[in-house]
Amino acid sequence: MQLQDILYSQGFGTRRVCAGLVQRGLVRLFDPKADAFSICADSSVDVTPDGLRFQVQEETWVYQPKAYVMLHKPSGTECSQKPSTYPSVYTLLPVPLRQRPCKSAIQGVQAVGRLDQDTTGLLLLSDDGQFIHRMSSPKKHVPKVYEVATKHPVSAVQISRLLEGVVLDDDPVAVKAAACVQTSDHGVSLTLTEGKYHQVKRMLAAVGNRVETLHRSRIGNLALPTDLAPGQWKWLDDNDLAALTS
Repeated sequence: MQLQDILYSQGFGTRRVCAGLVQRGLVRLFDPKADAFSICADSSVDVTPDGLRFQVQEETWVYQPKAYVMLHKPSGTECSQKPSTYPSVYTLLPVPLRQRPCKSAIQGVQAVGRLDQDTTGLLLLSDDGQFIHRMSSPKKHVPKVYEVATKHPVSAVQISRLLEGVVLDDDPVAVKAAACVQTSDHGVSLTLTEGKYHQVKRMLAAVGNRVETLHRSRIGNLALPTDLAPGQWKWLDDNDLAALTS
């Protein structure tokens, strides 16, 4: 695979732009034998992409055939490419992740579902359409855990109703929590396997309470790392991907 094609597939611009990066000496390839990066000035050189480590303008990257990342979404951001009021979460990602070529009209990684602007926590993004569907489809029943702080004290009756199911104003079919554990006088850990519009907030309102803060801590068996600060992102490794579906 030609080097310019590899760079193009990883989101570093058009093939012409990628060729220009190489010709300007801004791309270095890692040589395992020398245990060092060295400049490659030939954009058409054939390179094995699997496991390839390279630098573009001194930033190190590893070739990824598909992008799977997690982001610690901060409050005051929107999960939209065209936000209406607040900054987009996509601005927290490096440009190559936002420019990766896709078969669809929209370039780059896409959020797996959405979190409200004031909701924080674990957000997955990918350019793999099948992965996005598998993680977000209600038919797949992927559990998502939310840590909820409420305005009023949580009662045993409210927890019981959340587990039994509540009717939301736009759907005659009751929705219920897969699990609901009280964590404090004003807090619950709520597990859902489907995602409706403002679902957590509307479910709490339906039982006579109100969400003050909302944080998604887990998807499947993948927990948001404690050392990943709001606004930071990381690649998902094989263990992370396995945890999502185990």
